[in-house]
Amino acid sequence: QVQLVESGGGWGQAGGSLRLSCAASGRTCSRPNMAWFRQAPGKEREFVATISGNGGETDYTDSVKGRFTISRDNAKNTVYLQMNSLKPEDTAVYYCAASKYLIYYPPRLFPHEYGYWGQGTQVTVSS
Repeated sequence: QVQLVESGGGWGQAGGSLRLSCAASGRTCSRPNMAWFRQAPGKEREFVATISGNGGETDYTDSVKGRFTISRDNAKNTVYLQMNSLKPEDTAVYYCAASKYLIYYPPRLFPHEYGYWGQGTQVTVSS
């Protein structure tokens, strides 16, 4: 079992920055591939970014490339999402997730490919 707890959400202005954190506990020795998803009201949960267990590989959805950066600190069992140049359309509940798959490639982009989820943290961006 892996428990995930997100933090760092809140209010941001367009053009501003926020950093989300996801602290993992439980069976973290396996260093799973991790991801961030988001879900806006009335929309399906969508992939944002993913990172491999050793942090060497990352992938992003097109709408956040160049603005968001996913990273991890395995010594702290924490994954981060640095969000810069925020836009109102980034408003959503952000979830971190741990992959079911040991192998990173191909990058896992769909919610059903992840076995553990955090409770989510709200990000609201005002224009």
